[in-house]
This record gives sequence, C-alpha cells and structure tokens, in this order.
Amino acid sequence: MKSIYKTILASGILLLSLNSCKKSDLTLTPTNDVTADIVYANPTGYKNSLVKLYATFGLTSPTGSDASDIGGLDPGFADFLRLFWTSQELTTDEAICAWGDTGIPELDQSTWSVDNQFLRGLYSKSILQITLANEFLRESTPEKLASRNITGADATAIAKYRAEARFLRAFQYWVLLDGFGNPPFVTENDLIGKTAPKQITRSALFTYVESELKAIETELPAVKTNEYGRADQGADWALLARLYLNAQVYTGTAKYTEAITYASKVINGGYALKANYADLFNLDNTVNNNETILTINFDGSKGTNFGGTTFLINAAISGDMNPTSFGVPNGGWLGNRTRQNLPALFPDPNGTQDKRGIFFGTKATVDAIGTFTDGLAVTKFKNVTAAGVAAPSLNGTFSSLDFPLFRLAEQYLIYGEAVARGGAGGSAAQALTYVNALRTRAYGNANGNLTAAALTTDFYLNERGRELYWEGHRRTDLVRFGKFTDGSYLWPFKGGTKAGAAIPAYRNLYPIPAADMIANPNLVQNTGY
Repeated sequence: MKSIYKTILASGILLLSLNSCKKSDLTLTPTNDVTADIVYANPTGYKNSLVKLYATFGLTSPTGSDASDIGGLDPGFADFLRLFWTSQELTTDEAICAWGDTGIPELDQSTWSVDNQFLRGLYSKSILQITLANEFLRESTPEKLASRNITGADATAIAKYRAEARFLRAFQYWVLLDGFGNPPFVTENDLIGKTAPKQITRSALFTYVESELKAIETELPAVKTNEYGRADQGADWALLARLYLNAQVYTGTAKYTEAITYASKVINGGYALKANYADLFNLDNTVNNNETILTINFDGSKGTNFGGTTFLINAAISGDMNPTSFGVPNGGWLGNRTRQNLPALFPDPNGTQDKRGIFFGTKATVDAIGTFTDGLAVTKFKNVTAAGVAAPSLNGTFSSLDFPLFRLAEQYLIYGEAVARGGAGGSAAQALTYVNALRTRAYGNANGNLTAAALTTDFYLNERGRELYWEGHRRTDLVRFGKFTDGSYLWPFKGGTKAGAAIPAYRNLYPIPAADMIANPNLVQNTGY
C-alpha cells in the first residue's frame, strides 16, 4: 500500500497544477484555463483532486522543489512540515538553529515580528490548504455529482472523500487556531472573491473545528481501512483528543473529560506500540507498525523538496557525522540541534538507559547560536531501514522517511495528563499502565517504571519531551503548561539573552502576518503586535 500511495504522492506534482492559485488567499479563484468542469468531469478527477489535497502537505509547488506555492517565500522553506516544525520547535527549549537566514535568529531568540517569513509561510500554507479543501467541497456536493452524472458506488466513494477533505481542512484550521488564534475564516459556503474574509475568534474557531471533527466521525473510513497516509476515524479521534487537551488555552474552558474520551477511543481502536522506539523514525517505519495513526508521506526521488524529513535529517547533521549512515550521503547542513534543556530530561542523553534519547555530540551547553557543535544533535530521524539499508535519494540528499502526525504514544500521554488535571472517565491506575508501557519500551525493561505518585501534572510535560521531542508538539505543550513565555522556566537565548529571560505573555500567540493585515481590512492584529 505504501508504494502505491508514494506513487500517487509523486504524481501530485502535476495534480497540484489543476485549479492552482497564484497566491495563498481564502477568496482567490483559479487563474488558469483548467476549469472545474474539466477537473471534476468524472470519478477519476475527484480522486486526483483528493490526492492534490494530501500532496500539498508534502510538496512545495505544482512544478517541483525549485518553486514555491507561497508568494515571496524561498522554495526551500515552503514545505508545510518544515514551516510547522520551525514554529513548534525552534522557538522552544528543544531546538536552536545556527543559520542566519532572515527570520531564524528572531525565532531562536523569541523576538519574532509581524514580518517573520517563516510564520507568514506557515499561515499562508495553512490557508492555501484550506482554500483547496473548500474548492473540493464546493465541487463534490450531491447536486454537483448529479449534474455530472456521477451516481452509485462512485458517488458513495466521493462522499468519503468529502469527509477526508473536511478532516484536512479541520487540521489546518487547528494549526491556525493553535498558532495564530484569530485567523480569517471561509468555508465552501462562502462566495468566492466577493468580499474579504471575516476574522473568527479563537473560541469560535475551536467550536467550528470541534463540530467538523465530530460531524465526520462516522463518515470517515473505519480505523486502518483507508489507504496508507490517508485520514480515517483514528486520525479524527486523535485530533479531537489533542484539541480537547488544549481547550482551556483556546477557549478558557477545560475539556479534560472529553480529552480522555477521545484518547480512549484511539487507544481502544486496535493500535499498539511499536516494539522499538527508534524504528518509528527509520525508513521502514511502515513495517509492522500499528502505532502510527496518520503520516505525511515523502519520496526522496520522485516528489522532492528541501522540507519534510529531508530537512529534519539534513539540518541536524554535519559532514563529520557520516551522512551516509542517515541515508543522505551528500547531505549535512549544520543547522538544528538541541538546547541543553532537552538532553537534561534524560538520565543518560546517550540512550544507554532511556533509549529515546537519540543524540550525538559531546557539548550539551549552547554558548553560541551560530556554532553547530554547541548543543547535542538529534539523530532519531534516518532515511535508512532498521538494518541500515537506504532508500533511493535524488542527489544523495532527499529523504523518503514518512513523518507521523499522530501516533498512539501521544494518546497515552493525553489520557494521563487529562486524568492528572481532573478529567472524569479515566483513572490514575490506567494512566500509570500507559506511562509504564512507554517507559518499558524506552528502557528495554522495568527499570524506568514509576509509581502512581510520580504522575504529577508537571511530570507529563517532561515525559512528553522525552517521548515526542522534535515531532512538532513542544510550543503547544509549553503554552499549555504556562511556561512558553513565563520567567519561571528558561532556556538559552529565550528572550534574546544567553541565560534566558521571560518574554511578554502576548507571544503565546503568533502575529497575523503584516501582509495579510494590509490586504484584509476585516482583520484585527493579535494583542501586543
């Protein structure tokens, strides 16, 4: 199934050009001569257009890695995962980057502005994907299908596609909800190009995302019955659990009971932990893997770009670290590594006890941002199999490693934290069982197992760091625990000083990009910017 889907992903380079827009704007109409009636003339056209929605997660443009579908953004930066990861990790205690590209030093030092190109890129990429999903939904209504003589099993299949498109749109609205709070808001029911999009409040957007995910819960394919890399009910439950865990941040009202409910649905959905933690991040992470719920798929020879896992692997290694062993023999960009807070979470950062600590280097302390060897390298992502066999890699640089958006381990930790925070419907005993399952895998034995007394709320922030580091969770976690801006928890160069300093609380949200503020008079900037 993986090889079939990867072929589809590579073909997305061409499919993305259908009905593509020149800019990321929620109200733009197609600018080429490939009309909707041509694209959606038959069931194959609908499947191809669904592929386009998924392909946008793993590609940077309709024409390949040398172009960007985000106006004004370098193609190398325009991949969704690279932008999302940068916003979630580089601004936190888990990562720091040696590069001086415009915008990166500001993210390293918590001093980003309304013009930061990486934050603008993420905002624009999410809006582009929402725009594409809206278009698909407008063209796949029962009325549209009937007008094109699409009936029977084909119409039923397309109804399932609609549920997937709604999930992908909800996911991107969650990205905006979490990072930017109050974005412009448009659905398939809004007229295109008539007026500038109106702004939605953070609490209202939470309600919308929640309602969409619950509405499609029974419409999505059952757990593990969809093609690899496509959304099913498990992905829907996993996003709902994540949404509810952060509900107090988003709305001011806690929903920990709901987080327990939906995490439990995932946990009881037939998933299981992969036996070896490191194998989750090797090239063959699709083999005997019942832990991963939904992935972003990459192809290092047919659908290449300088983001995704190509970025995660290359930016974290140097030529002195034997790039061949990472499946990128010509790679190694000397960029990202840890700040000392992350390896300090492990009893032994070389992984001889807690084997989740997959680091390289000898100096954990970051004294100079621009010195790659200040801070340990994170080497858990590899474009090779567990046996060391590499995938084909264009120019020896690009990765075919798929990235997990959701996996079972996160749901164990959502369940436990929600119980610790007072949610109903779970138990501390069950939470301990889940935590110790993770720690038994991590240690290879029961030496790291805990008792119930250890499962404080703060424990879960640290355990999430050990289990989920560099997977795009950290900023959200630190905000939820009140530690992203607060002076009670510091890391090197937080707030622009080597020792670390508190930053204003308004930075718990990113700014609406200046360009969109100028273009859309309906928008009000987030407080403080």
